[in-house]
Amino acid sequence: WGDAGQYLCLPHPMLGGAAVDSAGTAEQKLRFLSKFAEGDPKWGAMAITEPDAGSDNSSMRTTAILDQETNEWVLNGEKIFITNGKLALEESDGLCVVWATVDPQAGRAGIKSFVVEGNTPGVSIAKQEHKLGIRASDTVSLHFDNVRVPFENILGNPDVQKQATVKGFKGAMKTFDASRPAVAASAVGIARAALELTKEKLAEEGITIDYTKSKHELSAVEQDLMEMEARYKGAWLLTLRAVAMMAHGESNRLQASMCKFRAGEAVTWITQKAVELLGPLGYSRELLVEKWMRDAKINQIWEGTNQVLRNVIALELLKRKALRD
Repeated sequence: WGDAGQYLCLPHPMLGGAAVDSAGTAEQKLRFLSKFAEGDPKWGAMAITEPDAGSDNSSMRTTAILDQETNEWVLNGEKIFITNGKLALEESDGLCVVWATVDPQAGRAGIKSFVVEGNTPGVSIAKQEHKLGIRASDTVSLHFDNVRVPFENILGNPDVQKQATVKGFKGAMKTFDASRPAVAASAVGIARAALELTKEKLAEEGITIDYTKSKHELSAVEQDLMEMEARYKGAWLLTLRAVAMMAHGESNRLQASMCKFRAGEAVTWITQKAVELLGPLGYSRELLVEKWMRDAKINQIWEGTNQVLRNVIALELLKRKALRD
């Protein structure tokens, strides 16, 4: 835990695998995910964000047009901020799930997801980002120039994809119900590492929490440590709940959004507090604390910004209230 590079930079299907598993047919899961079998790991990625379409997916401009003569989808457009995109598409056995619209006039209803396999002609890397944190992971912009993929590489039932339907977009969005708890777990791991090291270093100076005291009797440092513990444990319990529901085949959209939101908030606050409590030692590169602080921030941004997640959570709660009423 605490190693964002380990989470991001070992060959793994990542979000691409989550998308196939969430929206793909049984045949597609077997065909695409078998290449990630243990002992022969490959890279996966997912491409959603565009220069003019971040959280607002209805503004997506990457298109997928069906060539009736060859029965292939032709993809054109640009995607940005793609985690492990370079590794996934430069290896012949890698894959990237690309979100594109089959009908720009249909908004979200026209958005579908397509599997683009590694070394597919027409895919090029436009830019590689230099980032605040998670620097061990490649984050790239991709350009799609008449990229041809087989008709059966559209995720879900191909028969319903010839006409824009909201169902296709909802299927693609199920990806986040699986991926957000995974991101939350990584965030919680970073929070745990920062908390444990902070407590260890302060204990070396004789500063420990006396849990028998009332809160008003605790020092400011002790109160901060207890708050760090509370935020860490709360985020972890929410993450466990979201994962347990997913493992049992239950709908976890609300819980997945809640755990990712809370974990992003918690890890950002906890790592900043760790740097603060350890002072110059925390701010220097002598310890990993400053790195954990840099790695933490992304958890409030990717897989749905915390502002977007607030909306998702509110809508889910209101929808449930309406059903009860």
